[in-house]
Amino acid sequence: MFNAKLLLVGPSESGKTVLANFLSDATEAIGGDYSPTQGVRILEFECPNVNAGGKNVGCEVELWDCSGDQKFETCWPALMKDSNGVIIVFNVEVPSHLKEIETFYSYFVQQQRLHDSQCLLIAHHKPSSATGRGRPGLGK
Repeated sequence: MFNAKLLLVGPSESGKTVLANFLSDATEAIGGDYSPTQGVRILEFECPNVNAGGKNVGCEVELWDCSGDQKFETCWPALMKDSNGVIIVFNVEVPSHLKEIETFYSYFVQQQRLHDSQCLLIAHHKPSSATGRGRPGLGK
């Protein structure tokens, strides 16, 4: 069994907590009003069959659901310590998120010298929104 520390980062109100709850099978915060994450929320769960070097092994995952609020930026170095990968989430319906994800990518991937293979970018889209018809536009 090996351990994996994954950071879930991105702008505020991009859907990080919803994704974290889904990935970890957490149900404590399904539905209800928006409540921004303060600092970080750590979810722990196991993945029994992960392919690592051609072998199926178990993995204990620490999923760090990080606040998108810039007031927590001073905490970023501590969050990055010993991380194995980064998931960057943004809301395609918020134009400012496109610029903000560049900041998250620069800090959490480039400056930490992570490989692109250790980074996943997720474009979150709310199907119930007015722009929910067809494909969301990602700009130019």
